[in-house]
Amino acid sequence: MKRKLAAFFAALTLILSSFGVFTACSVEKTDIVVSIFPEYDWVMNILGEKKSDLGVKLLAKSGADLHNFQPKSDDILAIAKCKLFIYVGGESDEWVDEVLAENPNSDRITINLLEVLGENAKIEEPVGDEDHEEEYDEHVWLSLKNAQIFVDEIADAIGKIDGENAGTYTENAAAYKAKLNALDEKYLAATEKAETKTLLFADRFPFRYLVDDYGLSYFAAFSGCSAANSAASLDTIVRLADKLIEHSLNTILIIEGSDGSIARSVIQTAKDKGYTGQVETKVLDSLQAATIKEYESGRNYLAVMESNLSVLSAALKVSD
Repeated sequence: MKRKLAAFFAALTLILSSFGVFTACSVEKTDIVVSIFPEYDWVMNILGEKKSDLGVKLLAKSGADLHNFQPKSDDILAIAKCKLFIYVGGESDEWVDEVLAENPNSDRITINLLEVLGENAKIEEPVGDEDHEEEYDEHVWLSLKNAQIFVDEIADAIGKIDGENAGTYTENAAAYKAKLNALDEKYLAATEKAETKTLLFADRFPFRYLVDDYGLSYFAAFSGCSAANSAASLDTIVRLADKLIEHSLNTILIIEGSDGSIARSVIQTAKDKGYTGQVETKVLDSLQAATIKEYESGRNYLAVMESNLSVLSAALKVSD
């Protein structure tokens, strides 16, 4: 994989250098490049009324998620020329190291979210009989506590590339962090009232940071998103059905884009074992494939996380 990436970027660098000035002039000026939707929303909230002063580019703007994204030539040129580049880090972002190495820029600030977390970055936990290679959980944005840390880091960096307005960015970040903290408090209040502290995911599991924030336990078909194209084994279906029965759960969770087939199999298996509880399948949004069009239509990080709280409240049997 790494050899393929190296060959790809070597060829791309040659192509870009061949076009030289023409290519540089044909690309819209971009000051800030971000890899995923949550980062984009955080940046726009920090910029506030200054958002038109700095060009911001979202790489995965068409809905490709972190794990499937492949940069194009204009993406790489934007990273090479930008003043601030924000990305998650981890295995899915291996391509970034090649881009940065091939396109040095002493004026560019880079923020690797996993590096920002440092010792607080989590290793994905293997589940069931899954053969899982140890790697960091990249879904760091699904923690409201992490988001507040990242907003401070991003605001500081934007203040460095636009020092004249640094105070404004600090104020905007503080106001946005207050909203993040208020929602975090709502999550805490809900989980404290929950009848059960256990979640069951008949799907991939990108929510490790979220469940750890509130002391929740979970069972999942797969850890992280490493098994995106895998079918659940019979043992996995039976294991989840047994947990559904053991904990008397009435909700099975899946993530956006799932066809729900694993959830249906788990429910049927539980029924075959004599479970009479009413079980619903609900979607918890991991914000991995949001688009610019959705942002322009009003979709944003806080709104999605607020909606996720409603789903969690139902799954945890939170009383009013």
